[in-house]
Amino acid sequence: MITVQEAKQIILSNTQDFGIEEIPFLESDGRILKEDIIADRDFPPFNRVAMDGIAINYRFFQYGVRDFKIEGVQAAGSPQETMENAAHCYEVMTGAVLPNNCDTVIRYEDVSIETLMATVNLSEIKEGQNIHIKGSDKTEGTVLIPKNKQISPADIGVLATVGKATIKVAKLPKVMIVSTGDELVNVTETPEAHQIRRSNVYSLVSLLNELNIPSETAHITDNKEVLKDKIARYLQEYDILLFSGAVSKGKFDYLPEVLDELDVKKLFHRVSQRPGKPFWMGQTDTCKVFAFPGNPVSTFVNCLVYFYPWYKKSVGLTESTQTAILTEDVIFKPNLTYYLQVKLHSEKGQLLATPIKGNGSGDLASLVEANGFIELPQTKEVNFIKGNVYSIIKI
Repeated sequence: MITVQEAKQIILSNTQDFGIEEIPFLESDGRILKEDIIADRDFPPFNRVAMDGIAINYRFFQYGVRDFKIEGVQAAGSPQETMENAAHCYEVMTGAVLPNNCDTVIRYEDVSIETLMATVNLSEIKEGQNIHIKGSDKTEGTVLIPKNKQISPADIGVLATVGKATIKVAKLPKVMIVSTGDELVNVTETPEAHQIRRSNVYSLVSLLNELNIPSETAHITDNKEVLKDKIARYLQEYDILLFSGAVSKGKFDYLPEVLDELDVKKLFHRVSQRPGKPFWMGQTDTCKVFAFPGNPVSTFVNCLVYFYPWYKKSVGLTESTQTAILTEDVIFKPNLTYYLQVKLHSEKGQLLATPIKGNGSGDLASLVEANGFIELPQTKEVNFIKGNVYSIIKI
């Protein structure tokens, strides 16, 4: 049995490159960018009018002029015009190019217009006001979106602005999520007294959806030959296999034996933690295998603790450690890392973690009350004191 830290190190040392593909930019929300997005011109690309109003040459206002003859109108989307008489003004619209020979915009609310004369009703203005200066946001050649970033709706707008109709992103892995066990029936079925409905695979599907990873699901009964036959095919067809169940020491927990017979290289089996101790991890040249224990909380926490950071590193995402303050004393006697379900909440600028009392790793319903896990480290100490700070994983 290895420690949590050793398991994490092994997993993060065995990441997988899924390759790169080019897709339409409108389909890229949530995907991982694999190229730098460069400004193809200055942002904004011209001195842009920021308010509807009139554009003047500031020095005439400074000389005491308050009445300006309207020489023309500069509409948004029209080529730049030139004000021939510097003592005049131009009516300008938001988003328009600032006319030549103008350097200041006064909004309509601060002027009175009669016929072709605009009178400024202010005693003070600032030179250059209400103008979005060319290149003041970003200059041509600047990296606007760095590669290895998860693309957001705001990024989609930037992609459109620079004319990136297609972009390079990390390919999505092909994932199969497998449950095992004769006691499991479909969601739509009414279970017998000795049966339960499948739930872990759907928790995993949802957890992968949070990473924008599509997945397929399958169920295999506790039959070693059937298990071996189907897994052999999955190992050839998928990049990642996620299992829930059949990895402990039960009489029908065939999975470790079957994976060994199929020449899947075992990286480790059993981690000194609770919940989720029987976790099995292995790989072939083309497929990674994460075999989680079958108890619901064990499956859930191991996916967050191990699969999430593994996938993020595989596609180039950087993950930062988060911490929270424990709000109650916790006594935990086993010399294991303890992933305790907590309710996370902020108070006076601090993130607090309040333990959720559940009934062990089989208590699926307790997950509904929690929005995170706090990692209490493996130590000979049995008391974890209120007010201490520990790492957390948000759900």
